[in-house]
Formats: sequence, structure tokens, C-alpha cells
Amino acid sequence: MAPKKPLCLPFLLLPLLTLLLPQADTRSFVVDRDHDRFLLDGAPFRYVSGSLHYFRVPRVLWADRLLKMRMSGLNVVQLYVPWNYHEPEPGVYNFNGSRDLFAFLKEATLANLLVILRPGPYICAEWEMGGLPAWLLRKPKIHLRTSDPADNMTKIFGLLRKYEPRGPLVNSEYYTGWLDYWGQNHSTRSIPAVTKGLEKMLKLGASVNMYMFHGGTNFGYWNGADEKGRFLPITTSYDYDAPISEAGDPTPKLFAIRNVISKFQEVPLGPLPPPSPKMTLGPLNLHLDGNLLDFLDFLCPQGPIHSVLPMTFEAVNQVHGYMLYRTYLPHTVSEPTQLWVPNNGVHDRAYVMVDGVFQGVLERNMKHNLFLMGKIGATLDVLLENMGRLSFGSNSSDFKGLLQPPILGQTILTQWLMFPLKVDNLVKGWFPIQPLKHSHPQTPSGPTFYSTTFPILNSGGDTFLFLPGWTKGQVWINGFNLGRYWTKRGPQQTLYVPRPLLFPRGAHNRITLLELENVPPQPQIQFLDRPILNSTKHRTYVYSLSSASEPMELSGH
Repeated sequence: MAPKKPLCLPFLLLPLLTLLLPQADTRSFVVDRDHDRFLLDGAPFRYVSGSLHYFRVPRVLWADRLLKMRMSGLNVVQLYVPWNYHEPEPGVYNFNGSRDLFAFLKEATLANLLVILRPGPYICAEWEMGGLPAWLLRKPKIHLRTSDPADNMTKIFGLLRKYEPRGPLVNSEYYTGWLDYWGQNHSTRSIPAVTKGLEKMLKLGASVNMYMFHGGTNFGYWNGADEKGRFLPITTSYDYDAPISEAGDPTPKLFAIRNVISKFQEVPLGPLPPPSPKMTLGPLNLHLDGNLLDFLDFLCPQGPIHSVLPMTFEAVNQVHGYMLYRTYLPHTVSEPTQLWVPNNGVHDRAYVMVDGVFQGVLERNMKHNLFLMGKIGATLDVLLENMGRLSFGSNSSDFKGLLQPPILGQTILTQWLMFPLKVDNLVKGWFPIQPLKHSHPQTPSGPTFYSTTFPILNSGGDTFLFLPGWTKGQVWINGFNLGRYWTKRGPQQTLYVPRPLLFPRGAHNRITLLELENVPPQPQIQFLDRPILNSTKHRTYVYSLSSASEPMELSGH
């Protein structure tokens, strides 16, 4: 039973840390300000750390990633704890499976790594709502965050000494790369730029944490978003151009960093583990299962919610994913008439259908001219996609859904039915369902399910799902939500598929796609042995990043 006054997540973490330190009375960690250093168990100590997010890495791969970090010369791993990952509802806590923080901390101990734990409650990290749970938005007037202007990072050590004349120098986030947004180029940071800065800091005697050392993946719906003139959702890949790739492989950047670290402290003897085995497969043909509307009774078994005006995701307790809004045309529209939503009221992307026929898309911060026709009483369906809540900024209450009632011409549309969709439940439970038998005279468009099964005849390996010709949607493998694809916008063209998600040696694997817009003439997919992360399809959507000579604009972590 949930307590009447649930404890804040950081307080729940204290017992975990206590359990991790059974001999805490024999250990000590001191800030020795008189000598500008840390003392660990009484001895001078400088940490060289890397960031890794356990929530972006499958649990079975935690030990592998941590070992590679230790073998790179690191002595500390830094990690966040996202509040929304562990408290999905007020007073309901989840520390099981991939959320077993205690197990991750034990793995770090086994890898001989100390831990810098950053429990939030706000973390940013390009994570959904910066780690804050969406149920906070059930209070529409809530003010989530306030902040002061950020300091210029080029003057940070000078400012540190101004306010703290003595004590160890620390850089808590030294960037090895950068994040990616849909529609922009894949971000990279050169090896010389990373190693030069690292060596300068280590010569000063500073402790440093490299963000990220291994980025991982925004599986499912967990990516965050920024707002810099327009809404910028983060890609599924969080590769970050980090020293350890998204697939967990050592990169040339890692070996260069290891070489720098070895000049200042010992690194473990022996070679790093080699890259994981990779697998290719396909092309595979996918089969049409049906339009999303065909499965509405399964996607929303409790039935719709009725309201005169459309309600937000938060108002109907829909945290992630998709919600269908339905109304009926109040009069015949015999000439093409514009459908629009005032005040940028589409959060974040709307897929519009009339009597089941796909009409087009409306998108947050984007101007789309969408014109409709239809008879009185025709069904107007608007599928809303939550593309990830803002993870950075002050008082960023990022409500999802239709925030304003759509307008057809000059008519405000009312009397809405809202279907909160449980797409993941359907995908996990529909394996016995056979594809629909009826044929379609043309290539389907609009929200549509496709799937197929395939065997892997050997032990398999890590692989990268390539979706040539597909537009935008969501992918599941064996019921696991791999994340979003947006082939037509890029830059990410492949999705990382960890080997443990696949059944080897002849067992059947199932892949399911929810394509939201347009299906290619040949609905095929492939599995590649390397990623494609930098292929932006539409230059219209490319926004230049800061040049290498300028300080990076911080998203905030």
C-alpha cells in the first residue's frame, strides 16, 4: 500500500548507499582545502571519471560497459538517477530489473570503480522531462523550475577560486562529444580537441568527469527535447560520439584518452575487450497487420473519454506514446478547407485522418498547410504523438496533446472523444494474431502496423536496424520498445539492437513497426553490422551548431 505522504526519491537512495558501505567506518573521503586536494582513506586522491547512464543500457550489459571504463584508466563512474524512471506514479516505486540501482552500484564496485551519484530530482541528461515525472503536470499551474543565468564555462575555474580560494579543482562535465537532434547533423568532437583539454586539466591537478564516456540509447519513449527557437526532440541514439560507442565498442577516442590518463596515473594492465560480434540479416519483407484504427478496441479497451474540448495527455493520465482524438464534422465541407490549431497547440505531432483516410500532418512550431473535405458526420481522427518532454529550461511545463481545440476554416471543433492508447500492451500481447487477409489496392498510408518473424541460425550478435524508405514511427523487437525512427528527417538512420534482445539458434524473433505516415513501395528492413548516424535527409531542417572555435551552447545536464 502506498504511503499517505510518499518520501522523496533522494531519501529512498540513502538506505541503498548505506547498504553499499558495510565498512563505512573504516573508509573516509575528505576535501582537504588547505592543500587543494581530496583525501581518500587519508591519502591524496584525484578522480578521473566518466558518465554512464544505467537507464540507457540493458542490465545484462552493465558489467561489460563498466569493465571497459575501468580498463580505460578511469577510477570513478558518474551517473544520474532519473526520478521518473523509479516513481511512475506518486508513491509507487520501481527498483526492479533494469531499474535496479543497487545492482548497478554493486557492478561498479566489482569493476573497481568508485561512484559519483547524482540523484536529482532534476537531471536534464536529454532525458524525458529532465527526469521529473510527468504526473507533476497534473497540476496545470505548477512551476517546475527556476534558475539563474549560467556562468561562462571558460571562466569557471577563476570563478571557483573567487568564491572558494582553496580546495581541489573539479570539472564535473567535460564533453567528449555532443547530443543529436532530429533534423540536424550528427554531432562529433575531434580526438585532438578532447585529449588536449583533458591533458591540460590533469596537468593542473584537477579531477575531471567526462560526459559522456558511454552514451547508450534512448529506448522506448525516454528521449528528452530542447526548445531553441523551435521544438527539438532528441534522437533515439545517445551515442554522443563518446569514447565507448552506443554498441559498447572501444573507439579511437578511447585509446587516445587512455594514453593521456596513463601519463598521470596507472591504468590497468592488459588489453581492452574487443568489439562485440556484429550480425547482418536481410532484407526482410514486412507484412501489413492493419491500420491503427483497426485495433482501437485493443489499444484502448476501457473506451474513450468524452469532453467538449480536447484534453491533454496529463489530464487523462497518459504519460508517454500516443493518444487518438476523435470528433465528427459538424457540417459538410465541400471545398478544401484548412485545419489548424491556434497558439502552437499541437504537442508534438498530429496525424490527421478523415473516415480512416490519411490526410497529412500538423507539427509543433512548424507551418503545415493541411486542407480537408468531408460530409457532415464524417469521422475526424487526430493521432497525437508525444515526442519527448522538454528536458532543459526553467518552468518548462511541457504538456502534451491538443492544447487548443482545432479549427476547420472558421469553425471551432468540439465534442471530442479521447482514446489513450496502450500500444506497448498490444504489441506484447498480439503475437498469435495473424495478419489481415484482405488486400489493399494501393500502398497504405497513415498510422499502420507492420510485422514479420525471422530466425537467427547462429548465436547472433549486436546489429543495427535499417529502415530504408520508411518515414517515421516506432519499432518493437520481441515486444521490447526499441525506440523511434525518423528515416525521412535523420540524421539517425539505424537503431541499435543489442544482442540480448534477440533469440538465437533458430528461434523466431518478431519485429513490429508502427509507421505513422508513409510506407515504402517495398516494405523491407535490413539488419546491418554498423550504424548510420549521420544522414540528414532534408536540409530544410538542418540548424547549424556552434563552430569548433566557439564555446558550445550548453543544453544542461
